[in-house]
Amino acid sequence: MKNLSRLFFAMLLLLSFNANAQDENNPWAIGIGVNAVDFYPTGENPPLGDTFDELFNVTDHWNYLPSVSMLTVSRYLSDGFTLSAAGTINRISKWGDSSADDLSYYGFDGTVKYSFADLINSEKFEPYLGVGGGYTWVDEIGAGTVNGTLGFNYWFTENVGVTFQSSYKHAFEDYLSTHLQHSIGLAVKFGGKDTDNDGIYDKDDACPDVPGLEAFNGCPDSDNDGIQDSKDDCPNEAGLAEFNGCPDADGDGVADKDDDCPTVAGLKALNGCPDADGDGVADKDDACPNEAGPSANKGCPWADTDGDGVLDKDDKCPNDAGEVALDGCPRQAPSEAVMKTLNDYARTILFDSGKSSIKSSSETVLQNITAILKEYPNSNFSLEGHTDSQGAKTSNQLLSERRSSAVRDFLIASGINADRLTSAGFGEDYPIDNNKTASGRRNNRRVEVKLKK
Repeated sequence: MKNLSRLFFAMLLLLSFNANAQDENNPWAIGIGVNAVDFYPTGENPPLGDTFDELFNVTDHWNYLPSVSMLTVSRYLSDGFTLSAAGTINRISKWGDSSADDLSYYGFDGTVKYSFADLINSEKFEPYLGVGGGYTWVDEIGAGTVNGTLGFNYWFTENVGVTFQSSYKHAFEDYLSTHLQHSIGLAVKFGGKDTDNDGIYDKDDACPDVPGLEAFNGCPDSDNDGIQDSKDDCPNEAGLAEFNGCPDADGDGVADKDDDCPTVAGLKALNGCPDADGDGVADKDDACPNEAGPSANKGCPWADTDGDGVLDKDDKCPNDAGEVALDGCPRQAPSEAVMKTLNDYARTILFDSGKSSIKSSSETVLQNITAILKEYPNSNFSLEGHTDSQGAKTSNQLLSERRSSAVRDFLIASGINADRLTSAGFGEDYPIDNNKTASGRRNNRRVEVKLKK
């Protein structure tokens, strides 16, 4: 009992040291099991003599108790290294090839182990090597030992596994023989850091600094709506999953945070606000909520003061009935005097003989015509070409058409809208003077401007 007390006292000292140096982010492990001690050989041919010749001679050389005879506590350090403390008891009745008088055996050992699990990429099978030292008592005799360890763990689950280990224990004193100690036991891993004290270790906690729920891997759900805060758009207000945790007080399918009218059911298209007249303008913004109208007029219908079918907003003459084509304004036509001036100019347009090309001397006249046409933007005009009777009638017809078309092209190029101008040719059919005289024929070769009704 005296030596057993020494054993447990030494274990407490080592565990106290280990706790101070622990890695808080990795678990502890505790194990129980049985051990077997083999004193064959007793030191011949050092360091191991012929030990391996009889390594598995369990019947003749191994000493063991039919009960739990080993307790281990270990702590993972880092990078595959683990520090462990083990206490063992046994009863020695075989000393090599000799018998012994049921000697008591107590051992206390500390070991640093290196795991090869990462190297072989295994989560279950974990082979390891270890070195360390300890103190062993056989009856009243005790001596320090240096130990070499070989073993492996096999983890059935993340936390529970079985351990197999063999250690070579070399004594520093001649009165204690070098020997082998084998063990098998059950190991359980536990512990770890829980910064937020929510019962979930930091290594498994997605939110290690904030208390949370196991269902959300340690993350919180502040409003208890079943949606963790990190995925909850309204973490402090209970809501619905379809709205990422936000409420919908009026039940219109628009979350309150996006609802411009959260207490009145409305339309999604209008951010949750109603539209009584269905004009697409929310009632809160509609100056005429019960009468459909465009948003540009604050939801009210546009007026048509002069009743000409052109709304006031588009009517350039809102108080005078006009034509749609003229933006609601009445048509303004040039006077007879203006038309006479246009034709006085037109009759002086000169062309190259027998051609439709306009002489450069007539460009000034055409610019004067252009200026007058621009003063009457709502009036349309027809350009009519005429010839004298000399030459073939067919040729004269074509010539008159080309000349009137040439005048139209010039006016369009000068800025007159093409839709306002048409051209036509009448050949020699409508003379205004006698084709038998030179002056008469000159008068008959002309272009006339007509106001289209």
